[in-house]
Amino acid sequence: MSKKYEEIAEELRRRIDQGIYREGKMLPQQIALAEEFGVSRMTLKKAMDILAMEGLLFRKRGVGTFVHKSTLWNTANYKATEYRGLTVQLPDKKVESEIISFDIQFPTEKLQTLLMLDSNEAVYHIVRLRIVDKKPYILEDTYYVVDIVKNLTEEIIYESIYEYIRSNLELKVGGAYRKISADIPTELDIEHLEATDRTPILEVEQVVYLANGVPFEYSKSRSRYDMRSYTITDIIPN
Repeated sequence: MSKKYEEIAEELRRRIDQGIYREGKMLPQQIALAEEFGVSRMTLKKAMDILAMEGLLFRKRGVGTFVHKSTLWNTANYKATEYRGLTVQLPDKKVESEIISFDIQFPTEKLQTLLMLDSNEAVYHIVRLRIVDKKPYILEDTYYVVDIVKNLTEEIIYESIYEYIRSNLELKVGGAYRKISADIPTELDIEHLEATDRTPILEVEQVVYLANGVPFEYSKSRSRYDMRSYTITDIIPN
């Protein structure tokens, strides 16, 4: 579960991205923002410290906090700790899905280990292309535990699987183990991502688990190197 200052930081990012807080302009005073979010000034400061570290904000002593005019952060970057799905990450974009394959199978030995399954416990196997504003974006190869992500259908897969998990199944995602690496393109990448045989590919391999610690997803998501990147903000406790 995210901490309050992380939720505030996310909301401030959204406002900056949407131009509510414009580049070069000063943010409302901290005391006003703290009252708006119903938190202490210390909690608000933690949220603003995160955005300052990301290059979104800068402070002028004795004046206030401003939105940076030039930043490494933009809508092509995602927090490496974000698990809510592409439709949440890109609320202002048109996100579509193309199903390449969808079936139910028994897990391999690797999947049995990663998802803590017996050999007779079934998994959904889904390969789908995520399309953003009519452009191929991410190629996902995903396995879900059938006994957890119940009654998954093509209709759900075309929309948002994570929204279905949260809203319909009322399951809470606890987090994920992720490995982010570079790779050479496969035939599927070339076919679906508008890649050539020399285009670097970004791969995110992950096991996602529920709030109770039970894993329910293993996936590999692949995209062209120029389509997305990930950021990590590390706050050191005082």
